[in-house]
Amino acid sequence: MIGIIGALNDEVEGLRSMLRRRADREYCGITFSSGTIGNCRAVVAVCGVGKVFASMCAAVMILKYRPSLIINTGVAGGLAPGLSIGDLVISDFAVQHDFDTTAIDDVPKGCLPVLNEVKIPADERAASILAECAAANGIKCLRGTVVSGDQFIAGEDKKAELRKEFGGAACEMEGGSIAAVAAVNKVPFVILRAISDNADSGSPMDFPAFCSLAADNSVKLLSSALPLLGKTFAG
Repeated sequence: MIGIIGALNDEVEGLRSMLRRRADREYCGITFSSGTIGNCRAVVAVCGVGKVFASMCAAVMILKYRPSLIINTGVAGGLAPGLSIGDLVISDFAVQHDFDTTAIDDVPKGCLPVLNEVKIPADERAASILAECAAANGIKCLRGTVVSGDQFIAGEDKKAELRKEFGGAACEMEGGSIAAVAAVNKVPFVILRAISDNADSGSPMDFPAFCSLAADNSVKLLSSALPLLGKTFAG
């Protein structure tokens, strides 16, 4: 079974509507919709915005549905040069950019206890399948580091900081925490994000204007990739 998590309804409703033999169950205030998309067994959930709710959703999904792969999908701010609204970013790594204990210990910013690493590696097979399907569908995509934090990035200084410190390709508010929960539980994960804004001063206007349009590209890609992902991550 493939687990799919989005923060907002717009980010996953297209996939949820494709589910056949759909069954909805509520845990911790989150609705989990399971069924099949094509021949792929899937469970889809809207976690809500931010790392706390995303972590809770991922943990419950793992305990209740035991997915063989978790995909965090949705929209993001573009950090890497050359990204345009609607382009896709597929994670090679996930980072929590706002996790910082450098004032009390000698570890890099973003280094997570238990995992003892800054950059959590995504599953290579899943990332490659998504990239191949993007190319086949004529959707521009970039593989890189997705950085997460409990803040909406809307300024050139912070954007430059995330590029310099972590080599971030895209920024959002959930993927890094979902990655951490998946890694602790030894569940493969990948983040797929469509660019809705450029993480700059224009982002507060661009995000609401282009969120749904960008999310549609993620849904389009996932709907075509799920059959192959389902075969690769059978379980």
